[in-house]
Amino acid sequence: MNSKSETYSIETINESIYDHPKYYDLVFGADCAAEIKFILGCGREYMQRPPKKFFEPACGTGRLLYSLAKRGHEVAGLDLNPKAVDFCNARFERHGIDAKVFVADMSDFRVPRRYDIAFNTINSFRHLQTEKAAREHLTCMGQAIRVGGLYLLGVHLTPTEVAPSETESWSARRGHLSINTHMWTKERKKGSRIERFGIQFDVHNPTRSFRILDELVLRSYRPKQMDRLIASSGCWESVATYNFSYELDDPIEVDAATEDVVYVLRRTGA
Repeated sequence: MNSKSETYSIETINESIYDHPKYYDLVFGADCAAEIKFILGCGREYMQRPPKKFFEPACGTGRLLYSLAKRGHEVAGLDLNPKAVDFCNARFERHGIDAKVFVADMSDFRVPRRYDIAFNTINSFRHLQTEKAAREHLTCMGQAIRVGGLYLLGVHLTPTEVAPSETESWSARRGHLSINTHMWTKERKKGSRIERFGIQFDVHNPTRSFRILDELVLRSYRPKQMDRLIASSGCWESVATYNFSYELDDPIEVDAATEDVVYVLRRTGA
């Protein structure tokens, strides 16, 4: 599928999908219940005491933080996009939740307290486009999470034994609002490990249909490259790996054909 193949014209807006938090929240909210179950389950499985405080770098609209806060947990997070942060904080305020997220770069931040579990489940980590930025992110996360705490890091790896996926499409609906999403590979640069993807939201409501068209620039990781990065951090160890189905009783072994991985990282050291 490609946007050029459609036989009808549609108003197209060339803007960042992150500048449309209402639509972003719907598009990426389908797995929320499964993700929450997985996050809490990892706390029971891999920690010595129940987690109470949760932190999300690149939190976007805060859909997961909101779900955890409704369960009585303390939550906080950050995102680089001010519109997403405003959307998240407005939802907290609207529902009487005493929590705030803040604008920051996930490779350069500090928090005043340490949390039990952090999570970054939908590939946002790959927006960091250099090894230095990725390592600095893990260092910042080491400061944010207590010893023995967890960081659940979801990454779409580049397999070496099979061809990587090139397209992905899905739909989401809430009331009279529906969005069809399509993402496709535009360019892969092996030397710099930079990949470019087209992404479009086809938005439909009772009064209007239009398309938001954007490009995502992400850094690629092969399994061994990810292993080296984690080892080089000096404060994280990988204790388990899962795929994006979030089945806690079904961990996976990462190999050269693996693509979707959630790394369960445990904070080590003092």
